[in-house]
Amino acid sequence: MIRERRTPPEGLGPMLRRARDRAGLAQSAVALAVGVQRAFINKLEHSERCPSLLVAAALCEVLALDEDEVAALLGCAVDDAGRSHPARAA
Repeated sequence: MIRERRTPPEGLGPMLRRARDRAGLAQSAVALAVGVQRAFINKLEHSERCPSLLVAAALCEVLALDEDEVAALLGCAVDDAGRSHPARAA
């Protein structure tokens, strides 16, 4: 099965960047805490990628996102890619 890459909603990247700045964390610190590469955090902040559900949930916790931010991030998260890919559960 080939899946289509999803485009994040406009404003998601800047929202993540503001949240990271508010938390006083560098991209590398967020990446380490979430368990992804720093380059992936950069792609998220530049609205180039959507996170998996598991990564999105970890970002919500690490960045202490507010209710609206959580809804925006989880709303674009994918459940069939990355750490949330069904093959990883096996």
